[in-house]
Amino acid sequence: VLTDPVMPCGQILAAHLSIPSVFFLQGMQCGLELKAIQCPSFPSYNPRALTELTDHSVFLKNLIFDNANYFLCDFAFQSFEKLASEFLQRDVTMLDLLRQDSVWLIRLDFVLDYPRPLMPNVI
Repeated sequence: VLTDPVMPCGQILAAHLSIPSVFFLQGMQCGLELKAIQCPSFPSYNPRALTELTDHSVFLKNLIFDNANYFLCDFAFQSFEKLASEFLQRDVTMLDLLRQDSVWLIRLDFVLDYPRPLMPNVI
């Protein structure tokens, strides 16, 4: 299933049918894809997108921004977690759904995005 992880209905269907899934995206607003693919993303490691701090890293501001992002991300995907739990008949989190992927096709641009490490299943 070729799907977009921002609207995880395709991933819920792929999990139900036990078929591989391929994610195609430029990036999630809250950085949840970095947690799902287990890519290192330390608050002091790189600057954060969607902040004014894209050319340098400030640990405390990045830490606050990351925590706020994950809280808002959990709130935004709460309805999908409930839908997936009801449909799959087991407790499912958004990270559980995203970790069942086969391949991530991420559209990165060296001009817009800062360099970061990529995991083996990320192209």
